[in-house]
Amino acid sequence: MSDYRNDVEELEAKSATAARLFDIRRIIGGLFVVYGIIVTIAGITASDADLKKAQDININLWTGLGMLALGLFFLIWLKLRPTAPPTPPSEQ
Repeated sequence: MSDYRNDVEELEAKSATAARLFDIRRIIGGLFVVYGIIVTIAGITASDADLKKAQDININLWTGLGMLALGLFFLIWLKLRPTAPPTPPSEQ
C-alpha cells in the first residue's frame, strides 16, 4: 500500500510540474516576444519606399514594440502570479 501512495504522490508532483510548464501565459508571452523581435527588426530596417506606402509611419516598428511589450507583460505576469499546484482530492 505504501508503494501505491508513493507512486500517486510522484505522479501528482509530475502533473503539477507539467501544468506549470504548459501554462498558456508562457506560450503566448514567448510567441509575442519572438514575433515582436522579428517585426521590430523589420521596422528598424524599413526602406524609404516602405515608409512612403504607410504615409511615413513605421508600422512594423510600432507593432513590433507593442508585441514585445505584450509578450513581456505575459511573462512578468507568469513570474509574479505562478500557477498554483492542483489540490489533491479529499479522501472520503
